[in-house]
Amino acid sequence: MSAGAPVVAWHTQEVGAVSEQLQVSVERGLDSADAAARLATDGPNVLAEAKPRSLAALIGHQFKSLVVALLVLAGGVALLMGDEIEAVAILVVIVLNAVIGFVTEWKASDAINALRRQFTPVALVRRDGREHQVPASTLVVGDVVLLAAGDRIAADGRIVEVARLRVDESALTGESSAATKSIEPVADADAPLGDRRDMVYMGTAITEGRGVSVVTATGARTEVGRIGSLIDEVVDTGTPLESKLAQLSRALLVVVLVLCVVIVVMGLWRGNALLPMIEVGTSLAIAAVPEGLLAVTTMTLAIGMQRMARMNALVRRLPAVESLGGTTVICTDKTGTLTRNEMTVQSLVVASRRVDVTGVGYAAVGGFEVDGAPLDVAASDAAGESLRLALRIGALCNDASLGGGAAGLTVLGDPTEGALIVAAAKAGLDHATLKRDYPRLTEVPFDSVVKRMVTVHRTPGGQVVAYVKGSPAALLHASTTIVTPEGTVELTPARNRAVRDTNEVLAGEALRVLGLAYRELAPGYTQDDLTSSLTFLGCVAMIDPLRAEAKATIATCRAAGIRTVMITGDQQVTAAEIARQLGIDVDLEGRPLRTVHARELAGLDEEGWNAAVTGAAVFARVSPEHKLRIVGALQRQGAIVAMTGDGVNDAPALRQADIGIAMGIRGTEVAKEAADMIITDDNFATIVRAVEQGRIIVQNILRFIHYLFSCNFSEILVVFTSIMLGWPLPLSVLQILWLNLVTDIFPAMALALEPSAADVMQRPPRDPAAPLMTPGFGWLIVWQGALMAACTLLAFGAGLRGHGHEGEGLRQAVTIAFMTLALAEVLHAFNVRSRTRSIFSAETLTNGWLWGATLLCVALQLAAVEIPGLRRVLGTAPLTLEDWGVIVAAAVAPVAVVELVKWGQRWRAAVPPESAPHMRRAI
Repeated sequence: MSAGAPVVAWHTQEVGAVSEQLQVSVERGLDSADAAARLATDGPNVLAEAKPRSLAALIGHQFKSLVVALLVLAGGVALLMGDEIEAVAILVVIVLNAVIGFVTEWKASDAINALRRQFTPVALVRRDGREHQVPASTLVVGDVVLLAAGDRIAADGRIVEVARLRVDESALTGESSAATKSIEPVADADAPLGDRRDMVYMGTAITEGRGVSVVTATGARTEVGRIGSLIDEVVDTGTPLESKLAQLSRALLVVVLVLCVVIVVMGLWRGNALLPMIEVGTSLAIAAVPEGLLAVTTMTLAIGMQRMARMNALVRRLPAVESLGGTTVICTDKTGTLTRNEMTVQSLVVASRRVDVTGVGYAAVGGFEVDGAPLDVAASDAAGESLRLALRIGALCNDASLGGGAAGLTVLGDPTEGALIVAAAKAGLDHATLKRDYPRLTEVPFDSVVKRMVTVHRTPGGQVVAYVKGSPAALLHASTTIVTPEGTVELTPARNRAVRDTNEVLAGEALRVLGLAYRELAPGYTQDDLTSSLTFLGCVAMIDPLRAEAKATIATCRAAGIRTVMITGDQQVTAAEIARQLGIDVDLEGRPLRTVHARELAGLDEEGWNAAVTGAAVFARVSPEHKLRIVGALQRQGAIVAMTGDGVNDAPALRQADIGIAMGIRGTEVAKEAADMIITDDNFATIVRAVEQGRIIVQNILRFIHYLFSCNFSEILVVFTSIMLGWPLPLSVLQILWLNLVTDIFPAMALALEPSAADVMQRPPRDPAAPLMTPGFGWLIVWQGALMAACTLLAFGAGLRGHGHEGEGLRQAVTIAFMTLALAEVLHAFNVRSRTRSIFSAETLTNGWLWGATLLCVALQLAAVEIPGLRRVLGTAPLTLEDWGVIVAAAVAPVAVVELVKWGQRWRAAVPPESAPHMRRAI
């Protein structure tokens, strides 16, 4: 079947029709020549490799920024003006930023192609009437493939023979339990993958039984390949930080151009010469460009990335770190993410008594309780006998086995059957001993039509007995008696109804329920005796348990204003109950939310999808396309979406999301390749810690933007005001660049290391639509920058008055202005740590990096006036004791003013509105 052939709903076809359409005999298989011809037509059974970013692409990515372009422009102007030192200094900043970004992204992107590793390299096929083991890449449509327990499916296929075949499809469908397969067609052409019981799919694994399939799709035309094409179709729109920095850079470009024009025009209007005015305009343009913005942003993200790596969260792209801080919605899978992906027996209902089982997972650690009180399983009474019989039936009517030690058991086979063996082990019933003492004589494999499995055993006393497990309804239909507290009695309609009610109660608790029954067989029993006149013993209920930290993690997300949406391939009732237990089923205000089934999503347009994601907490039985559309609809509503997942079916949505989070242990390589971040311990709580780090990073980015822009604005205002007043220039071009590279960058880098605030996860997320420079934030920068500029101008004016406007006196006055502004900017870093908290609070000493940066900047400023070589380059002069007094007073004044403003804000926040007027009058 060629790549251009129409898609056939093979799961709706009868076995004979499949063979006829694909022109193959199941008994003989394809002829070798036919297989070779099909391979030449359709191509190999491989998935396209994900092309990694080249070295050149990684390097080029570091320069794709408008801020870099501005720095290049400023450096070029400086070079044309003959200021080689300025040009070299700007170049150093650009290269430093590129090196930091390249090294961290190169380390994070060191991964091999994932899609190529999703299927086994060989397959057992029937060709020319014989069985052959061939490379999986040579499979073609029509090949007859032999399937056995432990195999990984190498191509999509229609099942034509089956014997107890069960397949783990969790990576593709999200189902937590293995799917039972049959050869019977499925009538619904649009049935979800998890309901196509007559199909097998590439990348899934056989947990039990055997079968034969006819290949219906290979390579890119398989379900896994189709998901890969969905990933490729997702456009990488970049992170919010990247777009906001680009927006800020465009605004800066406009400011720079306007400043240059205004300064030159105003200078010419006042009678100044053209070339000096161009030089002044250039100096202000350089002042307007925050040379440290890129370097500090990159360092902040890199440091956050390293912190997250220590927390078991590996970030693959630097800007994705910031996306976590703005996350407003987390879309999470259920299986393996919120749950352990380990079936566990939770309760047994035997003889009308409910017995709860403690312990989770496959470790044989736990006990039995009735109404919270411990139960002696070894009791010799009738109730104890019935319970032991139920555990024995579950362990022996079973094809799974356990491996590993008692503290870390692993299941070989179906997880549901493994859970039954573990439950028996908790009662001291060793599986190997049971199989020896109760040897199996024959069996009737599980059949999805009759929904039961039967095994026949010889007891230690020589009695032959049939043990049966399966659907409670199916076993009730085949039973005539039932075990009650009074003994074995007739199964009346009332007792039948009581069992069904119990089944509904257990199912409503998100438990998977199996019925248990038995029959003592007489010599000469027939096959019909194995499935009739049974004695119904009771029910066993199991669950894929929640991760211990999941509920607390989601509660933390709620407190942080983050909405959680569960997207799963599991059944609707199970997903709804899991959501209820976790608290996902209500919104942030406590209003109930809906559970949406995939059938409600069929044929929706964009408006329909927008309505579907509004007011929904759970999406059940969804396909990969559904996940993709859900994430897209949430993004259209303005949400910053984090998507967690571990399966192949999660990969397109992981790529679409603002921050895709893959599980590192259980996650498929396809999911990891598509994700922005990988949780290496599969711990859902790690996501919350990563979100917290993201919020810290966002706040720190805002802190150093506050610091850099207010400092740069003060430099612009100092020079511009001096020109307008007819004063000499208070700062030279090199002095401005020195301020931008020394007193700006080091404190800004220290602010990037600001520790977390105690309430960072009790605040709502930052508005994802808000720009980095909001009006309120911009006003804060303006008035604080103007305050530093005013104090600097006062100091400069005092220097002009004391030392004169020309020669060495002017040089000394310029040095006063230079030192005043430098120290004022360094002290201003303590102001921007918090918009309300005093710098004299207990938190003042929590950032040792800031104190170190302060001491370094002060030392460098002293060197600028004390070391002769630096004095010549920067144009500074020695200062008198009186000069230092002016500098210190003018530099400290902005701190005092900002502290008064903060005190007023704290006072207004503490005083109740109704009390404020009275208190103000009293004051």
